[in-house]
Amino acid sequence: MERKKASDFPQGLLDLFDGYVHGRISRRRFLNKAQNYAVGGLTAAALLQMLKPNYAWAIQVQPDDKRIKAETVTVPSPRGNGTIRGYLVRPATAAVLPAVLVVHENRGLNPYIEDVARRLAVADFIAFAPDALTSLGGYPGDDEKALALFNRLDHGKILEDFLAAARWLKSRPDSTGKLGAVGFCFGGGIVNQLAVRMGSDLDAAVPFYGAQPSAADVAKIKAPINAQYAELDTRITGGWPDFDAALTRAHVPHEGHIYKGANHGFHNDTTPRYDEAAATEAWKRTLDWFNEYLRG
Repeated sequence: MERKKASDFPQGLLDLFDGYVHGRISRRRFLNKAQNYAVGGLTAAALLQMLKPNYAWAIQVQPDDKRIKAETVTVPSPRGNGTIRGYLVRPATAAVLPAVLVVHENRGLNPYIEDVARRLAVADFIAFAPDALTSLGGYPGDDEKALALFNRLDHGKILEDFLAAARWLKSRPDSTGKLGAVGFCFGGGIVNQLAVRMGSDLDAAVPFYGAQPSAADVAKIKAPINAQYAELDTRITGGWPDFDAALTRAHVPHEGHIYKGANHGFHNDTTPRYDEAAATEAWKRTLDWFNEYLRG
């Protein structure tokens, strides 16, 4: 399929799609409303197909890249769902390195997130990307099925699963003990919650378009935060000023970046909402943040 850009679609349709992927409207309701944008012989179903991820576009670092070593690992999570399985990626050369937890969107551990983990490995970090859908069989290979599974999760237990994964990763013998976390959408919100729960045990955090914690919870954060937002994602980005103020009151080192003209999900290079310029700049800031706070 020809790769489309956000500018190829009306913003109203992109906003409608955002509602669908976040479970605020059903597939049927999306298709009914999308019919208003179906012109030139297109159907609403065809529009949905164009907007859905194409994971062949996401591979920046091949799974068999000789620079990395990757494996699937299962981590105990006694306060969560018992265990959580994930994708562990390290540089191929043996070394003790800082570690980064990678938290996926609300679809589970899909190929895009696996690739993000590999990108961190080639940047000389140990990366671990857990799958919140582990207790339901894992990411099913289809995003619509994944969303249906995701809606069945106990989010309290899922947070405990990610906490268990973070602590396991931090304590690995090949880790320096310095831990960062990066997450996208749902994962951005989880990263913010990890910062609240882990305090000084988390050394750096980069939430991409993630829901912000309450002001009372922000007071518990110790990890330096570098938050990434999309200008057109007003639902999430609108919470940044209060988050910024609360982080300032808590004396937490932080930055916030809002990318002009970008949509929610702009870093995900498998959908038309991908914004190459914004994603490239945000990723550079991510690596710079981790290099500053996790090394040395």
